[in-house]
Amino acid sequence: MAAAALMPQEELAAWLRLLETPYVGRLSARRLLAAFGSPEAVFDASSSAWQHLVDVRAANALKTEPDGHGQRVEATWAWLQANERHHLLVMGDARYPAALMDLPDPPLALYVMGDLATLNQPAMAMVGSRHPSPQGREDARAFAKAFSQAGLTVVSGLALGIDGAAHEGALEGPGSTVAVVATGLDRVYPRSHHDLAHRIASEGALISEFSLGTPPVATHFPMRNRLIAGLSLGTLVVEAAVQSGSLITARLATEAGRDVFAMPGSIHNPQSRGCHALIKQGAKLVESTQDVLDELNFLAIKRMPPDLVSSAETSPSVGAAVVTDDPLWIALGHDPVTLDVLQIRTGWDAARLSTHLFELEMGVQVTRLPGGLFQRIERG
Repeated sequence: MAAAALMPQEELAAWLRLLETPYVGRLSARRLLAAFGSPEAVFDASSSAWQHLVDVRAANALKTEPDGHGQRVEATWAWLQANERHHLLVMGDARYPAALMDLPDPPLALYVMGDLATLNQPAMAMVGSRHPSPQGREDARAFAKAFSQAGLTVVSGLALGIDGAAHEGALEGPGSTVAVVATGLDRVYPRSHHDLAHRIASEGALISEFSLGTPPVATHFPMRNRLIAGLSLGTLVVEAAVQSGSLITARLATEAGRDVFAMPGSIHNPQSRGCHALIKQGAKLVESTQDVLDELNFLAIKRMPPDLVSSAETSPSVGAAVVTDDPLWIALGHDPVTLDVLQIRTGWDAARLSTHLFELEMGVQVTRLPGGLFQRIERG
């Protein structure tokens, strides 16, 4: 990294001390910065001056360096110098994402690994269940790819399930993706997304407001969710249970003045109930990416050839060809069904039915679910 891109080590030390001092939350830190102008000036002030701005516990804590402060400064300094794509953006930095300044509680500092330009591009958040249906996973990937082709950056949280599928779909298009994580950027959570995280860092950006070395902590995930919502023009919930972090993200998006979109699903799928609840509460029902782009008045996709728009959403995987007049495809319907029900609907014997189901599975047109259920994978 060029030396000009690094803040002086003394300034870095002051920022980290302010951010990591116990009992000094973001609100108190902003009060201190507003009063004194910089972290260095905060620590040059007297404790009596602090007491007019923060409570007694915070004022006392500010008198001494937090535990491990020296090691944290050295580790962060080394991390910043190790790679030109490693950054620490503090409020007031011209490179700080402008969209986050609209939040009622913007982060004081952001650790970034990747391309800073992606943080100030038009973006769409996509979130959902960590345990989606195969259809939900496929929808997330296809929609993210279409958003990417339209020129939107896809923002999500690197979680299992819908988040991971959204990042992967975005990387398949010409656009980019941003992963907002709830750990330090020197860790990957979940570990199974190690390769995906490194690809995002190479082709997009990973961001966190948590210092290096921070492990996954339950209370950090809602904090992460507000950044997912804040970076984006809108938030699309693909699949979510009624009690889920995705609905927290949707609420935070609403509070930040962003649009909320929800994809409906089967009434028999528990992972659709959160989306249905959002729609009842006023979220926009989404059946295609064009629904979202029209609502946002985002014009990039309208300049694309119509065949590219449709193929982004409806093209099956390589080698698959959905035949919508196939009698078995029609008999499957939109909800999971058993082999017995399919025999009744088609009138076929078990051997013929099993053979044709296997062919559709190999063509990635049907998926086999637990409990002996089958469900078609729709891309249109």
